[in-house]
Amino acid sequence: MSIDNIQFPAAILQGLYSKSLYELESNESLLHDIQPLHIMFLGSNLKKIALVVHDESSIYLADDALQFLLGILTACKLSMADIALINVSKNKQVSYNTITEQLKAEKIIMFGLTAENLSLPLQFPHYQVQQYNNQVYLSAASLTDLQKDKEEKMKLWNCLKNIFSI
Repeated sequence: MSIDNIQFPAAILQGLYSKSLYELESNESLLHDIQPLHIMFLGSNLKKIALVVHDESSIYLADDALQFLLGILTACKLSMADIALINVSKNKQVSYNTITEQLKAEKIIMFGLTAENLSLPLQFPHYQVQQYNNQVYLSAASLTDLQKDKEEKMKLWNCLKNIFSI
């Protein structure tokens, strides 16, 4: 008798496979334990504008970069109350989906990041205003690079004039 032809009685098979591989009761309790990702941001997000940066050294943004950003906002007739400043280094799992779902952002401006960093299913170069999913996206150089380079500032300003109708 070979091992391929072994036949067990039904009572033994029932004993071997008495437990299910999938338990519905335990999975329902797991669904309640899962906490959705909550984005930490600075600002009040009154105008549904998300500014996304990457700064390892600060919770949101270094002081000099924040002052520079405040100048940009003032030039666009905006304030911190109008935006949500998100630092992706402190929000590791943030994506365009989580920004859209939680913040209802209509405009997303990325400083020093690319579309790939937010898991966007498209790619576009810096300073190209991009429409996607009923939102406006813009990718620019980092705020520290913008502070140093007048040409980069002008490219950003031209895009911001277009986005905010200035």
